[in-house]
Order: sequence, then structure tokens, then C-alpha cells
Amino acid sequence: MALVKAVALASFLLTGSAALAADPLPEPIAAPDETAVLTTHAEGVQVYECKPVTEGKLAWSFREPVATLIADGRTVGRHYAGPNWEHVDGSAVTARNAGSAPGATPNDIPWLKLEVISHRGKGLLTSVATVQRINTSGGELSGACDKAGALKGAAYSADYVFLRRD
Repeated sequence: MALVKAVALASFLLTGSAALAADPLPEPIAAPDETAVLTTHAEGVQVYECKPVTEGKLAWSFREPVATLIADGRTVGRHYAGPNWEHVDGSAVTARNAGSAPGATPNDIPWLKLEVISHRGKGLLTSVATVQRINTSGGELSGACDKAGALKGAAYSADYVFLRRD
């Protein structure tokens, strides 16, 4: 089994087209009756804003993602606030959170299952019903903030799997 994972990891690192994930995926993010349309690797930042929370205290609050989507070693799209994903063919989706599972470490943002709520354009993402964010690394921000409105980014990477219902 370790050899299979090592070969799959080497394939992913060389091509950027395969997603290694827990097998099976955690129940809250699984989509067993759906088929992958596209798997991308994302590199970017999770942007946080310093905001008042209680009794005038300030804390970092998630604001938006900013990431490049990569497949087969090429940029194929972008991911940004909404959350939105746009493919270079002009198709795009917006989704909302439908489930989550913890990342591998406290520094990793959670794995997510997102339900698509709108489509734009025609192309590869036209049939997508679900987006999974898996294999996260980084992206969590901790520590104090001292100026309301300040922005700070936390570098992250993840794989996004775009699924259609069968």
C-alpha cells in the first residue's frame, strides 16, 4: 500500500492531475454517487481581516480565498471569494458549504464539501454539482491582530475535485 501511495504521489507531483485523499473520504465530505469531472491543485492564500469580536477585542476573521487552479502542470483557472471557481474555458461555479472535516494538522484549513448553487458560462464546469476541497496544507491563521481592517494572508494548497451527479 505504501508503494501505491508513493507512486500516486510521484504521479501527482509530476502531472498535477491526480488527487491523493483519504480512502474513503470522511463521511461529511464524501459524494459516493457522483463522478469527477475535473481535479485541480490549488496554490494561493486564505485572506483574513482583523475585526472586532466581543467587548472590543479584535480577532482574525476569514475573508476570502485567492488561488490559482493547476492541472497537468498548467494554470486552468482561479478560485476566489464567493466561493467561486472559474475555468479558462469560461465556465464557472459558485458554491456553499455542505460539510467539513478537519485538516491533517491544526495549521491546515478543513476539507470541505461544497454544493454548487449557480453556474456561469458553458464548458467543463457546466455539469458540476459538488466541489470537494481535500489534501489541504496550511491556510489557517492564528495570533492576535491589533488594527481593525488589517488584512493578512496565510499560504495554502489544496486539491479541488469537481463532481457531477450520475
